[in-house]
Amino acid sequence: MNTDPEQKQILEGVTVLDCSIAMAGPFAAQRLGDLGANVIKIEPIQGEWQRYVSAGGARGNRINASFISLNRNKKSIAVDLKSDAGREVLYRLVGKADIFLQNYRPGVAERLGVSYDKLCEYNNELIYISISGYGEDGPYSQRPGQDLLLQAMSGAMLSSGSVHDRPTPAGQFLVDAVTAYSAFEGALGALLYKEKTGKGQRVDVNMLDAIISMQMQELCVYTVGGKPQTRTEKPHGHAYIRSPYGIFETKDERYIALAFPSLNTLGEVLGIEELLGMDDESDSHKFRDRIFELTEKKIREYKASPLLDLFQEHGIWATSVYGYSDLVDDEQVRHNGSFIEYDHPTEGHIKTPGFPIRFGLTPSRVNYGAPLSGQHSREILSELDYSEEEISGLLEGKIISETKL
Repeated sequence: MNTDPEQKQILEGVTVLDCSIAMAGPFAAQRLGDLGANVIKIEPIQGEWQRYVSAGGARGNRINASFISLNRNKKSIAVDLKSDAGREVLYRLVGKADIFLQNYRPGVAERLGVSYDKLCEYNNELIYISISGYGEDGPYSQRPGQDLLLQAMSGAMLSSGSVHDRPTPAGQFLVDAVTAYSAFEGALGALLYKEKTGKGQRVDVNMLDAIISMQMQELCVYTVGGKPQTRTEKPHGHAYIRSPYGIFETKDERYIALAFPSLNTLGEVLGIEELLGMDDESDSHKFRDRIFELTEKKIREYKASPLLDLFQEHGIWATSVYGYSDLVDDEQVRHNGSFIEYDHPTEGHIKTPGFPIRFGLTPSRVNYGAPLSGQHSREILSELDYSEEEISGLLEGKIISETKL
């Protein structure tokens, strides 16, 4: 990430109001902030829910690691949107905003007075991003949009493993992440349209459609190609990929990933005569279990490092299975600058994944770290032309709150 505060950023001058909680919405808003947007996080008086839920027990000093990961490059105002005075604060902000982002359950925005139609009364050029679990209406619209539940519903858990394995969820909040990317893309597309026409619009994103779309290839193999999603006896890496494809243990008790090599080449390199003469496209699907057994047995005769060197020499796609400690220290990861580091006023030195897209003229950067709840309430209200007396009255009436460093 760029560290030069004088260099322009691609979304400089764009104001985003982030009324979202948990992961998908805040992650999307953070990506906009990384590109220079002025992101104002609008939190309840007591602070956003994610401040009190510590993934992995990583609580931090005044801000936990989960919140830090999703809320850099944002200012915070803590305001009671259930009050008339609190909604008035929001409406003033909307009048100067380009994007409003929320992930309330369907119907909640209307009850709070922050629906698309209502906010357009204050800004008819507003881009309104609404993120939901299953869609704005329909039979599942009121179900909780939780990552694991959507993973289970998506069908993805039955695309890997063996017929004897339980369905296994991804090792990351996969649905939240892909939904955040979808909302981010939707915001950029709507901004481009607004630049051309001067018109804002509503943009709806839901987690169910996001995780379905991510499986474009797999689902087309089923719907167009007519191939069932069949798991085999052995723990294959993907129901629609030919064998061998998966994770194998080596002699020195390390794990490597092996991805659909030529069966003849693999047979020659590992000395597996039965693979010689097999057809990659037909036999590798028909005999998936047998190919796995033969490959697994041979790989256990090798130590990981020399085997990976041997595979590389013969153009066979394979790599070590990493843990996070391996990933962070990987030479390509360090070369890419995949992780960024900065100092946070309450949490100290921060090392975190950065923004993954590089722009030659308008790079992303960390302008400030994740805020305390309401840290910028006074500053934001001053920019809306509230007087010091009015701000003090709102604080005393508990319409807004602020937290000082």
